[in-house]
Amino acid sequence: MEKLIDLHVHSDCSDGTFTPEELTAYALKKNLHAFALTDHDTTAGIQRALKAASGTSLTVIPGIELSTEYQGRDVHILGLGIWPDSPVFQNFLTQFQEARILRNQKMCRKLQECGVEITYEELLEAFPGRVLTRAHFARYLMDHGYVKSMAEAFPRYIGDHAPCYVPKERISPAQAVELILKGHGHPVLAHPLLYHLSRSQLEELVRQLTALGLQGLEAIYSTNRGCDTSSMKRLAGKYGLSVTGGSDFHGSNKPDIDLGCGKGNLKIPCELWEELKQRQTP
Repeated sequence: MEKLIDLHVHSDCSDGTFTPEELTAYALKKNLHAFALTDHDTTAGIQRALKAASGTSLTVIPGIELSTEYQGRDVHILGLGIWPDSPVFQNFLTQFQEARILRNQKMCRKLQECGVEITYEELLEAFPGRVLTRAHFARYLMDHGYVKSMAEAFPRYIGDHAPCYVPKERISPAQAVELILKGHGHPVLAHPLLYHLSRSQLEELVRQLTALGLQGLEAIYSTNRGCDTSSMKRLAGKYGLSVTGGSDFHGSNKPDIDLGCGKGNLKIPCELWEELKQRQTP
């Protein structure tokens, strides 16, 4: 039987809905050989997932997904195989999370000005132990009847051009690559087609990051269509990057995307991780 993996998975330590333990149990049920826990800007769930997988056939790959900004767009860099307890890495995450807290507090105040009864303390109570993202705001607004769906919350309240939006402090993709390398991980450009860059813009981003130590490109992804995967594999090959793949599983926050298989046709062979982890890190 072919060994399949998933190199892009979220738990409820960021904006997924499965606990790390539930993810581990589900991955075993799906007969996955391995999955990478890549929560947004936090490593809080990694030790829990590793403990849950101990003594089983499943490998949990420590990872993270860092939010960066490039030419006014969100660009995400995955760190696969990181050392989550690296002091340099954890010091940065502490600073990053403090900036996120200030941003979330400002968004709560803006929502209050728009008639939403919400405090930061209530948000924390609703989602204990999480790294709060706009997905949590959207869930809160839906659960309290301000919108009918999480999707509606963005254009109405918290989207990039909505009245309650507050931009977050961001690092550059280059800084994320450097940080992941310092954390002994393998930096990978996540879902490159989601940024809606032109072909030349995307290639320039890949060229710049490769020169700084980028090691992989997430060419296999849940929302790819037609020749997207083959096109991204060619781009990876042109710059000598490893091909990776991931579902970007979030549980019920992305109900049409399943662990390991995405929208039903995703297949990520174990060999992709084996090849990537052979690359040297500092």
